[in-house]
Amino acid sequence: MSPAALAGLPLFESITGLLARFSSERLPDAAALSALLSEVAPDARAGSGLPIRFTLPPAGDIAYEQHIHATGQVPTRADDWHDFFNALAWCVWPASKAACNALHLREQQAREAAGLPGRGPLRDALTQFDECGIVVVSTDPQIPALLACHEWEAAFWHHRERLADTTRFLIFGHGSWDQLRAPFVGLCAKALYRVVEPGWLDLPDAERQRETDVWLAARLTRQAFGKADLFPLPLLGVPGVTPDNASPDYYRDTRQFRPLRAGHRTDMHTRL
Repeated sequence: MSPAALAGLPLFESITGLLARFSSERLPDAAALSALLSEVAPDARAGSGLPIRFTLPPAGDIAYEQHIHATGQVPTRADDWHDFFNALAWCVWPASKAACNALHLREQQAREAAGLPGRGPLRDALTQFDECGIVVVSTDPQIPALLACHEWEAAFWHHRERLADTTRFLIFGHGSWDQLRAPFVGLCAKALYRVVEPGWLDLPDAERQRETDVWLAARLTRQAFGKADLFPLPLLGVPGVTPDNASPDYYRDTRQFRPLRAGHRTDMHTRL
């Protein structure tokens, strides 16, 4: 499969134009990806402010986020889908990726100064979101509320047309894009929900992406962030991702469409 074969598929919309450039089954190398980044996101920076470029991984073990922060170099393995999608994430989410990198280093330094062991919950949440995050943006507050409360059939089926008219699913996690090449039952992302004014939908696709990137960078930086802010979202429930979800019965399979535990319902509402 070539990257171009994924262009236009549901949940790949924000990188469709980039995927369409690569029709070969061999993935572009780090130099080609650096050239692409320079073209589409020339101001992409690490959390330290250094310009981002993609390079082969250095020899030996490295502290990944620290290496990016100190050098601006993002380790990118040759012909590796996971790292390819990470490069594309830098192309379309440059502000948010920089914010994540800065937060990793800030939290590491704070924990070291306080004598605390380990990575801590903030860095764990950032890593999880970097791998499988999604920003769900809607002009209809009811749609995120239904999804957050695991009312899957109501959101994805009973309000299917409304969801299509009001809601966009913007993948952030490069690991999710990698998994969507061969989606499987139970494939799940971690969602941040955002309610916007109707005029947001009138913006061109690229402008909506840029605006959401700025919003997400600010959301990560200016508010407390942790795993409790991330809502599970079964990606195969999004209309069009699989032909199987063109039936209400599909959303009754509790292997992936699990009901919300009663004790979590109030907390879910307070975090929207």
